[in-house]
Amino acid sequence: MSDLYLIDPEPSPRWAPFCDSRPISELRAGAWLIRERWEAIAGGETRGIRGHPSLHGFVEDAVPPVGLLDSIPGPAIVGRSDFAPTGITPTLPNTPARFVNDGATVGWWVPAESTWEEGNHDEWEPIEFEGLLLHGGYDVVTALEHFLVADVADFINEGGDPLPDECVVIGDPVDVILAGAAVEPGVIFDVRQGAVVLEQHVYVQAGTRLVGPVYVGPGTEVLGGVIRSSVFGPRCKVRGEIAGSVFLGYSNKVHDGFIGHSAIGRWVNLGADTVTSDLKNNYGDIRLQLGDATIETHRQKLGSLIGDHVKTAIGTLFNTGTIVGTGANVFGVTRPPKYIPPFAWGTEGDTMSEEGFLTVASRVMPRRGVELTDDVRRMLEKIYHGATQS
Repeated sequence: MSDLYLIDPEPSPRWAPFCDSRPISELRAGAWLIRERWEAIAGGETRGIRGHPSLHGFVEDAVPPVGLLDSIPGPAIVGRSDFAPTGITPTLPNTPARFVNDGATVGWWVPAESTWEEGNHDEWEPIEFEGLLLHGGYDVVTALEHFLVADVADFINEGGDPLPDECVVIGDPVDVILAGAAVEPGVIFDVRQGAVVLEQHVYVQAGTRLVGPVYVGPGTEVLGGVIRSSVFGPRCKVRGEIAGSVFLGYSNKVHDGFIGHSAIGRWVNLGADTVTSDLKNNYGDIRLQLGDATIETHRQKLGSLIGDHVKTAIGTLFNTGTIVGTGANVFGVTRPPKYIPPFAWGTEGDTMSEEGFLTVASRVMPRRGVELTDDVRRMLEKIYHGATQS
């Protein structure tokens, strides 16, 4: 076991919209957070995250402190938050070493009586390391495709609760894992391409078709529709057609509408018939546009990247590769622009007031059993000022 410290990348358009409101280590790469993947390698808990000053004081359940971390004493593992490791822990030498993936340094081993400080450390012994380097927020979707089949397969050996007799399984029933979930009769499980995992206190309503690989986190409710190749963090409510998408947690999509190859932050509410386009008419690669920055994703399928605390009006239609900034309230036009700034109020250039944002958060968060404490309020105030004054 080793103490673990994570180093976030500097905020940039590539990490929009998520870098405004949360450490990159708290994004999902497959079924697990990037931080959780590093913790599996280290065999210990994360002691701290080096993040941008705008996120110092970040408060969220189980998230370690975010700070400067200029110097880290050993023994410890130091990992890059934009790298999602996999496989087993490599054999660690008695001397300092750096973890290398496809020629890039993605982490460091700091033995006892050694110290990690900012720098290249090119002289440290290289150790090959398995995993996926993420180049931006859009690679949350890439990581889903890379990791999810294996992630859900890991649950098969653990077994699960029996399915109701009236459910339908297409494929091997052993690939349906119920870990304390409630499933109504009539749910269809298609596990020919991957397992379906339903965690504790998950509820699945009749009329749902789950096409694996799918991971549904604790307390999430699936209320009908076709769900395929997707991941849902804790306490979401979802319905409709969802494909190849990641919901970080505590978000709401309880009506029809297609969400495809998208990444959805926390505390998002998608109004009825909100739809994401995820494929261009010419089948070309999708570019992101954020101000003057054009970002090549090298992806043919990419829907929307939707930041924390976003709300959309009914009938909202998002183009391929749309970025919706933290806290934006999207209404006023059926098809918004491909970039919506943080805390936008509508699509005409107005900005939501700080008090308006905090008022909405104070109403929404208790609906999922999360208290808006003074610490959380201060964090949200800091996120608001950081995003609106940059």
